Amino acid sequence: MKKSLLFLTAFCAALGSAVRADDVAVLDIRFEDGTERQAVIEFYEKDAPQTVENFRKLVKKGFYKGCAFHRAIPTAIVQTGDPLSKKKDRTAVGTGGPGYTLAPEIHRQHTKGAVAAARVGDKVNPQRRSNGSQFYVCITPQHQLDGKYTVFGNVIRGIEVLEMISNRSADTNDYPIERIVLKKVSIIPREKLPQPAVAAKPGATPEKKPLLRRLWPW
Repeated sequence: MKKSLLFLTAFCAALGSAVRADDVAVLDIRFEDGTERQAVIEFYEKDAPQTVENFRKLVKKGFYKGCAFHRAIPTAIVQTGDPLSKKKDRTAVGTGGPGYTLAPEIHRQHTKGAVAAARVGDKVNPQRRSNGSQFYVCITPQHQLDGKYTVFGNVIRGIEVLEMISNRSADTNDYPIERIVLKKVSIIPREKLPQPAVAAKPGATPEKKPLLRRLWPW
């Protein structure tokens, strides 16, 4: 009887863990005109456990609040997560972080929506260690980056918002002229995600996109 009870308890526990939704990250993005949009990221915890855990830790600390999207290449990538971007001075933006780097966990490909950790180049970083906070999102597949960067998540909602950011006018360093920031980043259970907004009606005039620009060498 005891053995049967133990088996039943273990089975229910396993079943509960199997059906429990995993966590996702919700990015609340604010544009310069006050408009707010959202993007949602799921994690590849099995492939990049240390990177995912670090991201969770920074989110809980409120590290990303106020970070700007400091790199935007049309229909290619957008990048954020540099604490230096919270200030108006753009001089050193792109070089900041939490003060440490992470071991590489290079397993996943750069598919559309892939979320990956940024890093400095191979010449000064042959171990390909990731920056501790900066990350980028692939608006379209970027397979030339496969095997070089740690992909730790994927956008499951709001890729069109990030594509819109990628198409914004930018300076010579690919820094958007318009200030677009992470108002807040939250970690919530997947099942608590609100229902997506109703899609626009057919026949709406599509937004014109600028010509593709060549992706910088990484």
